[in-house]
Amino acid sequence: MSSHDAKKLGQLHRDLHTHMPSDPALRVKALESLAVEKGLVAQDTIDTWVEMYRDRVGPMRGAQVVARAWTDDAFRTRLLNDAGQAIKDFGFEGHASEHLKAVENTPGTHNLVVCTLCSCYPFSVLGMSPAWYRSAAYRARVVKDPRAVLAEFGLTLPDTVKIRVWDSTAELRYLVVPERPAGTQGWSEDRLTEIVTRDAMIGTDRDLKIT
Repeated sequence: MSSHDAKKLGQLHRDLHTHMPSDPALRVKALESLAVEKGLVAQDTIDTWVEMYRDRVGPMRGAQVVARAWTDDAFRTRLLNDAGQAIKDFGFEGHASEHLKAVENTPGTHNLVVCTLCSCYPFSVLGMSPAWYRSAAYRARVVKDPRAVLAEFGLTLPDTVKIRVWDSTAELRYLVVPERPAGTQGWSEDRLTEIVTRDAMIGTDRDLKIT
């Protein structure tokens, strides 16, 4: 009978699990492989959908909307009056953004978005929602103590800044328009788009960094 080193085997086991995908990722991959094997969907179709949500339906869509609002006063007015209609300029309309409301940060006001009942989210503009947005802890705490929650995201606001918490529903979803950073005058829309973060459009980020 061959001998074995228990410590080495234990370390090998830990290493394997460290580098393996999470259980949900493994389940998704297994279902994907089974669907392809059964001929229910083509691998190219799956790859196309993944690429679309990663590269074209992600937060960069919302960033384009924000950049346009920063550079075009007429568009900004339309966006704040009826965001669902305004974003049709980009062809971004969809079920998740039919009833979209844009709320604008100012020096004295900060907007923060949550969905206390579920996790309603304008994914046609912001892509897929982050895990923390869907978590019970975020949904419960942000309406009770938004300043403490924001501090955990690294955003500490002075008492002079009023925080408005917007509760999304299936009928009404929100997009935060952050303040345009100083020093970006004369920038193109494309360049401005690059500095707008997903978290700023949810409200857990405020001071955008310029490079």
